Amino acid sequence: MQFVKMVRPNDIVDVLIVTFVFIKLAALVKETRAEQLLKGIIILLLATQASALLQLNTINFILRNTMQVGVVAILVVFQPELRRALEKVGRSTFANLFNVENENLDEVIDEIVKAANFMSKERIGALIVIERDTKIGDIIRTGIEMEAKVSAELLINIFIPNTPLHDGAVIIRENKIKAAACLLPLTQNEYLNKELGTRHRAALGITESSDAVVVVVSEESGKISFTLNGDMTRNLTAETLKKALLKTLQPDGKSRENHLKVWRDKLKWKK
Repeated sequence: MQFVKMVRPNDIVDVLIVTFVFIKLAALVKETRAEQLLKGIIILLLATQASALLQLNTINFILRNTMQVGVVAILVVFQPELRRALEKVGRSTFANLFNVENENLDEVIDEIVKAANFMSKERIGALIVIERDTKIGDIIRTGIEMEAKVSAELLINIFIPNTPLHDGAVIIRENKIKAAACLLPLTQNEYLNKELGTRHRAALGITESSDAVVVVVSEESGKISFTLNGDMTRNLTAETLKKALLKTLQPDGKSRENHLKVWRDKLKWKK
């Protein structure tokens, strides 16, 4: 009882904040190289505290100095992972991709779904990036810039094999096709399914470094994939793709990505 009396409201808040930060940190580094790093840091911290309690002075001295030197090593070796984590933290959750009426958004999504469904049946490879809050002008400049209305017919024509613009990604910004044949960064994730090709790795790469949404159509299998925040959901139908795009892009909810989580967990990596 005496211990309970000594606990102040500030102590409870302090513990809750630290717990929240650790949970978010674990979510940011999940399935990356930094996940193993985080586990190693926790083990070192526990070992340092244990050596202090047991008065193992030499071991404690070594561990404390290892932690100090390790901070610099972490910043150098895990710079890409840290950069992506900071970008995720810094993204605004209040801005929206589309500053237009919902019916305009619905029309754009319908055209994307129609094009993806057709290309899936015809085994035409496609890579469609929808810009959101994080601007990707540097990606747009790698391709052929344009200012075109989003239509299924235009998207299909862009990705038809052996045409000048088919090799690369289409970028959609503010309901317009802004560029085609764009080059995307490839994911640094070393633990991906081996059957994923360059398009899928590029889709993961751009969504790891931005909050863009990417639709991928596999040229080999015809499978439609949806990528967001470095997570890929595969083997979507036209119906499930439309639901995913609407729930992610609709400017009508504070937790638009949380609504997507339930069905995404059911479909993730479905073959």
